[in-house]
Amino acid sequence: MNQELIRIVDNIARDKNIDRESIFSDLEGAMISAAKKHFGESELEIVVRIDRKNGEITAFKGTEQIDIRQLGRIPAQTAKQVMIQKLKADERSSVFTEFVARKGEIINGVVVRYEGGTLIISLNNRVEAFMPKTEQISGESHHPGERIRSMILDVRDASNQIRIVLTRTHPDFIRKLFEIEVPEVAENIIEIKALSREAGYRTKLAVISNDDKVDAVGACVGVRGSRIKNIVDELGGEKIDIVRWSDSSQVLITNALMPAKVSELALCFEIGRATVVVDEDQLSLAIGKHGQNVRLAARLTGWDIDILTPDEYNAGVERLSNTVKGVEGADDTTLDKLIALGVITVLDLEEVGSEPLVNELGFSSELATRIVAAAIEEAKRLMNEPKKTHAQNILHKE
Repeated sequence: MNQELIRIVDNIARDKNIDRESIFSDLEGAMISAAKKHFGESELEIVVRIDRKNGEITAFKGTEQIDIRQLGRIPAQTAKQVMIQKLKADERSSVFTEFVARKGEIINGVVVRYEGGTLIISLNNRVEAFMPKTEQISGESHHPGERIRSMILDVRDASNQIRIVLTRTHPDFIRKLFEIEVPEVAENIIEIKALSREAGYRTKLAVISNDDKVDAVGACVGVRGSRIKNIVDELGGEKIDIVRWSDSSQVLITNALMPAKVSELALCFEIGRATVVVDEDQLSLAIGKHGQNVRLAARLTGWDIDILTPDEYNAGVERLSNTVKGVEGADDTTLDKLIALGVITVLDLEEVGSEPLVNELGFSSELATRIVAAAIEEAKRLMNEPKKTHAQNILHKE
């Protein structure tokens, strides 16, 4: 019996991932509760000890030794109930501790069922996790018994239940997949500097190599595309654009807008806007389906991006030029200075305001005020004109 107790404790510790000492302590506590139930209220302390090596049980009421096995049916039921409660609490604590430490990891699981839109997934055959509909890739469906990879997004202890929340839509899921498929990423030889994603559709990531001998983009793609193919297959065909990171915002934005080719680019640091000029035949590529390409590029780079054709760019500059020429005190260099600041249109000038014109360009406050006022008036006229025929080009990074 005593050795059987040791085997039972060892099995529970292994199967439930509970500390062996905690189980022995729970058993002792349950037996004390049973003894108190049997003897009723007593001033004498009841002590139970289980030998951790041989399973021998000794119990005392005060100085008197008692036989726990002779306490009867009701105390035994009490001991069983207390033990079950304590083991459940220990298991819950063990699960919480384990999975909190694993937040952000990719984990394999088996699909159990759908509850409403939520996917229930079994992890290690001992705990069920939840993947809300918002964390599932759009268009994917899963069936019971299917193996699935996801990332541990959150772990919560709520209402005596541990809720492990999984995700396949979080951008970091992509990051972790690259760490698995590309050893150079896991070893930090290649660094993912920025990542933007619209789950199920497209992801852009900017990479840089910390080793001159390793090509960042080539390593991520793999021989004949083998590495990127594994990731795309895992994501059900989601497109992935890998671009080179650059500390130069101009270079980074140009890379981020691939596959479109950029003709010209002007940066306005005052308002965080990049005005990008592409040829007419590159416009749809640059903007992307439903604005997806430029939207992801904006998030990747941290810049608001305005895509213009050469005609639109020239029209904006011409309107700005005509507006500035009409301002008292402006000369031939005024427009050049504004364009150098990244101000391309009257709308830009309205947004920038007069302060940068004084501080950055050295304009007098009076001249700056007059230029901005004229731009505001022209912007009002512009807004009342017929709208552009193509989709709105400004895409914000948020």
